[in-house]
Amino acid sequence: MTEEQFGFETQAIRTQLERTQYLEHSVPLFVTSSFVFEDAEDMRASFAEEKERNIYSRYSNPNSNEFVEKVCKMEGAKAGFAFASGMAAVYSTLAALLESGDHIVSSSSVFGATHSLFVNYFPKWNIKTSYFDINKPETIEQFLTPNTKILFAESPTNPAVDIIDLELLGTIAKKHNLILVIDNCFATPYLQQPIKWGAHLVVHSATKLMDGQGRVLGGITVGDPDLIQKIYLFSRLTGPALAPFNAWVLSKSLETLAVRLDRHCENAMKVATFLEQHPNVNLVKYPFLKSHPQYDIAQKQMKAGGNIVAFEIKGGLEAGRAFLNKIKLCSLSPNLGDTRTIVTHPASTTHTKLSVEERLAVSITDGLVRVSVGLETVADVIADLEQALL
Repeated sequence: MTEEQFGFETQAIRTQLERTQYLEHSVPLFVTSSFVFEDAEDMRASFAEEKERNIYSRYSNPNSNEFVEKVCKMEGAKAGFAFASGMAAVYSTLAALLESGDHIVSSSSVFGATHSLFVNYFPKWNIKTSYFDINKPETIEQFLTPNTKILFAESPTNPAVDIIDLELLGTIAKKHNLILVIDNCFATPYLQQPIKWGAHLVVHSATKLMDGQGRVLGGITVGDPDLIQKIYLFSRLTGPALAPFNAWVLSKSLETLAVRLDRHCENAMKVATFLEQHPNVNLVKYPFLKSHPQYDIAQKQMKAGGNIVAFEIKGGLEAGRAFLNKIKLCSLSPNLGDTRTIVTHPASTTHTKLSVEERLAVSITDGLVRVSVGLETVADVIADLEQALL
């Protein structure tokens, strides 16, 4: 049996650096800023990139290399680069590939910091973004211009858990010679592999489910080797590289990603089912609930529904705030993908700077609550949500 034939879990656990002379079973932590050379010729050839080796940890590090190799195998990618955070991955990926005058077409439902890049910073460099409604994918081609270079989307989206057909995006990108970039943070490669559907690059905030315990920051982009090379050259100069310790933690975390996601999804489905039947809840959005508007698409491209449940409390903004104040067991935090269940009310916290109209355009109603369902006994999580909804 070859490595390529190994299952997901086996690759996540058995993809490791070569053992040192000490024959360790667990990969060691390489806390070093730089690496030494055997002689002048070794040093010259290394800097000329005639040799594939570690030079400086801003360029690469053994722990980062292992983390990247694992994610590449999981996503079906050929190359990648690891970053200090998810947003470092998003920014560096786009900045490395875009030039003044280029145009991005993106789903309007994107992470708030990504939205800020698109509307507050990229325009300074004459890079413009047009948004399409994720619930109206038939309109995407209307936004394309001769200088459109990148098609960008999240699926599932943050925080409203909308789904878009990745196969459709792949078809559009191929037809118009666009670079398709997918933020796969909510699904992880265990539940969804966008490259199979035509994505050229896949971006993750490894801070979330990849770490899974709220410990470290990290990000990664994997995909087409030619595009990754451009991202690598940009990043080795600008310095957003992942720290060795964080890479070591994240690589260890990937060993349990599958078993954790199985339980996350099982718990989330139970939470979603409970909420859908609650009299104080207007609607629930979870990809594997049959009531989800894009349920059929989720079934096609995802293994399971993930750990994020979005629901709308009756009573709007004040009801959402009151709900947070009644929470006892679950955590109030902007993070997600943790072992601990986390609840967030976007309209009064993370998305307060958007107008009501802007929030509604991305499915964030005043009563919307995002639940990142953790690994606790699910009956305890449901009991906490139930008492907070009274």
